[in-house]
Amino acid sequence: MDDGRHGQESRGTMMMVDVQVNGVVHQVEAPPDMPLLWVLRDLIGLTGTKFGCGIAQCGACTVHLDGHPVRSCVLPVSALKGRAVTTIEAVGQTPAGRRVQQAWLDVDVVQCGYCQSGQIMSATALVERVASPTDADIDAAMAGNLCRCATYVRIRTAIKKAAMIPLADVFAAPEGGEA
Repeated sequence: MDDGRHGQESRGTMMMVDVQVNGVVHQVEAPPDMPLLWVLRDLIGLTGTKFGCGIAQCGACTVHLDGHPVRSCVLPVSALKGRAVTTIEAVGQTPAGRRVQQAWLDVDVVQCGYCQSGQIMSATALVERVASPTDADIDAAMAGNLCRCATYVRIRTAIKKAAMIPLADVFAAPEGGEA
């Protein structure tokens, strides 16, 4: 029975491809049209990126490809040659990602949490591009990231807060840490 994830495997066309994810190169064997989402989750074992709709409409599967947000559920692995993928597991290692994650915690954005990895990835791309995002900037950047719990007001507040957090505040040693 085909679960929709690996439907093309039955054709027997497989390829070896190097996929750079979060700064590490992974060599995987997959059909050329296997979506990046399933490469990340099933072949590499990074499960932070979520499956939502499978047709690039909900945003749960958003990752960065060369710094730009993309829907991994429709991006074939064959399109990745020489390109860098960043997932939710590593976005906090970037200044904008760290600021967004801190703001998400400060504002208490998460309710059920399912859409949050995609929301954070889209928000991070915005904060990297726009120093002081307006409501229109946020609407445009977050369009297509759906939240069933309707935390949109908190998401907007967190994005604005993230843009204002000084880098020194998010990369400072935690209290009680080494001096």
